[in-house]
Amino acid sequence: MPRKSLTLRLYCALLAAIIGGPYSRDAGAGEARALPPDDGKLRIIVFGAHPDDAEYKAGGTAAKWARLGHHVKLVSVTNGDIGHWNLAGGPLAQRRTAEAKAAGRQLGTTSEVLDIHDGEILPTLEHRQKITRLIREWKADVVVSHRPWDYHPDHRYVGILVQDAAFMVTVPFFCPDTPFMKKNPVFLFSSDRFQTPYPFRADIAVAVDDVFEKKLDAINELVSQAYEGGAGGSEEHMATVPPARDPAGRRAWLKTSWTARQSGEANRFREALVRWYGKERGSAVKLAEVFEICEYGRRPGQDELKKLFPFFD
Repeated sequence: MPRKSLTLRLYCALLAAIIGGPYSRDAGAGEARALPPDDGKLRIIVFGAHPDDAEYKAGGTAAKWARLGHHVKLVSVTNGDIGHWNLAGGPLAQRRTAEAKAAGRQLGTTSEVLDIHDGEILPTLEHRQKITRLIREWKADVVVSHRPWDYHPDHRYVGILVQDAAFMVTVPFFCPDTPFMKKNPVFLFSSDRFQTPYPFRADIAVAVDDVFEKKLDAINELVSQAYEGGAGGSEEHMATVPPARDPAGRRAWLKTSWTARQSGEANRFREALVRWYGKERGSAVKLAEVFEICEYGRRPGQDELKKLFPFFD
């Protein structure tokens, strides 16, 4: 091993001993990034392009994992600093980071927002290394991201970066400063409606009826997006949303919108729900989140999937 890499590993080990726990070499602003204990629980990491994507796409399933004591991390690959119609730059990035952390607390998950400008993520070697290190540090069993085709370039490139990290997380001399994984995780894509080059395939369907209110609690924290409309907002949009002084009205407005969204997923992928829950229960599910297996990661069988998604009888 190169002398520089060995020295860095020894330094990290020493620092871990000093601070009393696992240490991440890529932590932002000079802070050690807290990592979960080796307690035999599942480790899941979900990548979204912006500080709301992971929560929107997998917040319910994340809450179900967290409720069972498993370790879930939601990562925003950009800081969202242009994702608003009336605010931008550092103040918006700080606001969206705070919102994502508050949403994570509601879900029972860990949250991290990377300091990459919104709209500027590219599938570079540097970014591939960053994603690889995050997956390795978390010792992930399951990795979730966007598919590599989407309306937003940040979404597409996050999908490519995560897909490119599959297998590379197991290569010893790629990012040798971070211990490599001896087993490739299961990589999954969150659902979308895009048809080219092929439509989303529902390999796993999770009922989120029982955690829907918790997911709403999390989305309620993402004020700049959920209520103010993000980059697509406007004064006209704000006039249609109950004001901040009416939290009950806001919550009801949010619930109506998200009930339609999650019930649409359940109805669209009813066949997958029946396949996982059986005809009676699968037919009764009202709200769902759905995932597709990326063939570049580990190819899990049905029994392993039930262990990774321990929500099915």
